[in-house]
Amino acid sequence: MTPIEAARLKEGIREALDLLKEFYEGRHRGALARSRREEDDLFMLLVFSESMGIPNPASYYTLELLPILYDRFHEWHLRMGMEHSPLDNFRCC
Repeated sequence: MTPIEAARLKEGIREALDLLKEFYEGRHRGALARSRREEDDLFMLLVFSESMGIPNPASYYTLELLPILYDRFHEWHLRMGMEHSPLDNFRCC
């Protein structure tokens, strides 16, 4: 098999996988997105509850993720229906 044929085969397989993914996820895209948001919300709650003094069983693993989550905190508390940050020591708006 020549390198050109191998590249075409690889591209064809990639396109087929994309079509299969669209076929299986297409009808359930809303449910999958909702599930992903719920997982993110739970994770956000665990991380920020620790910053409020509530022990987190996975604190060793989540401590280094705080800088990443600060960027998404504002979107999260608005989605939860809170106009302002629920944390006294962290203001984002």
